[in-house]
Amino acid sequence: MTARPHRLRRAALVVLLGSLTLTACTSEPDEAAKGPDPAQAPSGSIAQVCDKAKAGPAEAPAGAVKIDPAVPGDLAAKTRSSPAGTTFWLAPGTHKLGDDRYDQVNPKAGNVYLGGPDAILDGRKINQYAFSGHEADVKIQYLTVRGFAAPHDEGVVNHDSADGWVIEHNTVQDNDGAALMAGARQQVRANCLRRNGQYGMNAYAQGNAIKGLVVEGNEISGNNTGDWERKIDGCGCSGGIKFWSVDGADIRGNWVHDNRGVGLWADTNNNDFLVEGNVIENNDGSALMYETSYNAVIRGNTIRRNNWVDGKGYIDRGDSFPVASIYISESGGEPRVKARTDKLEISGNSFENNWNGVTLWENSDRFCNSPANTSSGSCTRLVPEQAKCAQPAIATGALNEDCRWKTQRVEIHHNRFTLDPAVTNCEESCARMAMLANFGTFPEWSPYKGEVVQQAITFDQGNRLHDNTYSGPWNFVAFEPSRVLGFGEWQGAPYRQDQGSKLTRAGGG
Repeated sequence: MTARPHRLRRAALVVLLGSLTLTACTSEPDEAAKGPDPAQAPSGSIAQVCDKAKAGPAEAPAGAVKIDPAVPGDLAAKTRSSPAGTTFWLAPGTHKLGDDRYDQVNPKAGNVYLGGPDAILDGRKINQYAFSGHEADVKIQYLTVRGFAAPHDEGVVNHDSADGWVIEHNTVQDNDGAALMAGARQQVRANCLRRNGQYGMNAYAQGNAIKGLVVEGNEISGNNTGDWERKIDGCGCSGGIKFWSVDGADIRGNWVHDNRGVGLWADTNNNDFLVEGNVIENNDGSALMYETSYNAVIRGNTIRRNNWVDGKGYIDRGDSFPVASIYISESGGEPRVKARTDKLEISGNSFENNWNGVTLWENSDRFCNSPANTSSGSCTRLVPEQAKCAQPAIATGALNEDCRWKTQRVEIHHNRFTLDPAVTNCEESCARMAMLANFGTFPEWSPYKGEVVQQAITFDQGNRLHDNTYSGPWNFVAFEPSRVLGFGEWQGAPYRQDQGSKLTRAGGG
């Protein structure tokens, strides 16, 4: 797990997008690779799921086992006594488990759980978990799951990150911990995930990467009610959704809003993400963080009014670091890591009155085997063995290149950035685009001291902005936090960024 950006410096109305083939996420040098015209970005159609959830079947389907809300523990008991592949129908009403905190439902492979109209599974702040176990291909539909007391970093539904679960048309709210955990091939569709203590979903599986995750058409709002960043300074353990070591994820058509912290946060060796057609707004922190990860396409999203709380917090404490609405930290395209693209591409998005635009950042002191690496001892996907990234081998050759997560091969194009100072009540500090690193100092044996990484991220790692439009008092930060440039300086030598882009100083969106 990693720390928040500041610490890293120092140490329904669902937009249904057409079916996406593997080639839809590639980055070939043709017209299609430019991404959608920004004018075609979503104008506000969103996945309004909470309080508008579809009702489940009013009667038990043929062959289904009926669960009686008047009998506490009926769901868990009948799950134990029924064969794998059974369908259970939870009758309308409030269902309870037993009175032990570990009373929970342990589905068998292929089980289906259907909620009738207004069927609720209530943990009463007694039970820690609702659905647990390692059996695959379970379906949970049309249920409200509330009041469970999952511990920190744990989740209520699919607690053990089993594979192949389908979780759709549910409301999972007012729980401690995370509403959901995630396994490989998990499909999370048209759910309301709100007001949970830590996350709407914690996509983490112990010991192996989650592959083939789909998150589509959900409303993810008001999570991190526990305010975990304040409880554990720099924990990096909060927000709408956190992704850890996920290898292949499609995140489409969601409404991610009003979360305390980051909206969507991919942290540590994630790869092959498509983030498309979402509305991400009013989150206290960044709309999206992509950190120590690889290969992504972020396109056609509406991103508005994010990062006001965290952004203002930086300014109030005298920190000029350009924390942004999309924050790319030690992440980029890597052709040697298999994915649908070999870039990190940000295109066709509409940015409206966020606190700053996009920041490309690399911490010179954060690399595999460095004490400044806050990713819990993780190493890069190119060199998984931490012990290899040590002196003297790390100082030269392939290890010198591959022991460091790189912000490289990032292409930002055909986006629209608007900022109206009258809306944000801010001008200079909140209208910035950035590509920068710190001066390397630590540890003593680091081969990346001085301006090595600053030079690399700014000039040598294939990072390119072009064909964007800016409206408002935008300025640009390059190389280091104190180097603030006007648009002409940014476009001119030696930076030569944003060729084909246009800037109008008038604010507005």
